[in-house]
Amino acid sequence: MADEIKQPLPPASIESLFYMLATSAMVNLGQVPEPTNQKTTVKLELAKHNIDTLGVLQKKTAGNLTSDESRLLDELLYDLRMKFVRATSQNEKK
Repeated sequence: MADEIKQPLPPASIESLFYMLATSAMVNLGQVPEPTNQKTTVKLELAKHNIDTLGVLQKKTAGNLTSDESRLLDELLYDLRMKFVRATSQNEKK
């Protein structure tokens, strides 16, 4: 870690929170390799929790997001829910 290159962090925003949760869901769906070991594993329960958390944010922030923020959240949730359904059906076939 001493050799780690420090990069500036992007400013905190609601979009970055959405992306953090969506990325975590993608990792848990096995769509993106885990950052620690670069392996893909499917953890449906954790993926569902990430997606449900985004859903809670959608409900709790209704009327307080810009149209761009709202559209982003809608699109992320739709995409993640479809991926979750596919992953669940593939898991049941195994």
